[in-house]
Amino acid sequence: MQTARKDDLPAGERLKITEIFYSLQGEGLAAGVPTVFVRLTGCPLRCQYCDTEYAFFGGEWMGFEGIAEKVAGHGASHVCVTGGEPLAQKNCLALLTRLCDEGYNVSIETSGAYDISTMDKRVIRVMDIKTPGSGEEKRNRLENLDLVRPVDQVKFVICDAADYGWASEFVARHSLNERCTVLFSPSYGQLQPVQLADWILRDGLDVRFQVQLHKFLWGDTPGH
Repeated sequence: MQTARKDDLPAGERLKITEIFYSLQGEGLAAGVPTVFVRLTGCPLRCQYCDTEYAFFGGEWMGFEGIAEKVAGHGASHVCVTGGEPLAQKNCLALLTRLCDEGYNVSIETSGAYDISTMDKRVIRVMDIKTPGSGEEKRNRLENLDLVRPVDQVKFVICDAADYGWASEFVARHSLNERCTVLFSPSYGQLQPVQLADWILRDGLDVRFQVQLHKFLWGDTPGH
């Protein structure tokens, strides 16, 4: 990964990057699509099931030009900006616009703890709602719910039966199905996928069941 000293990069065009890699999108409506992932460093949340703790610290400073060059080198049309929590770095918003301007189909994976109101409207938002089982329920920024659109996706990572009941009630109370696609995902290693699937079918929920495709292909290996 091409890196530089922080002070050598324009203040408005530098980000700390953990990795940039090419893989299949593992979640959401674009699951299975070849995608370049730009993983930003840092996250203020500490979800108990987090699978990217290696992105909390470290990373290397890169400018927008270096990031764009690395992304272009993979030849994909889809780019996903993720973390950590990408919006924890203020220059993330400008990077999203830069990638949209270059013609990519751009999505962001965000915890839902940061304001999404000023994000480029061309970006597809895949936003978490943190369940009690995550340990970070208090970080949900409910104001973001009024900003999601039909092209966006709201994701619940379900740890157990209590989380499932909480998430089901949350979806109904906020009429999320009328706003966007709702994703229910079993917490990897905590809840068997078939159990969550059975609950959804039993209750006739209007949600989209998903598993993390990349976990079934490559496990917890970074860079996939």
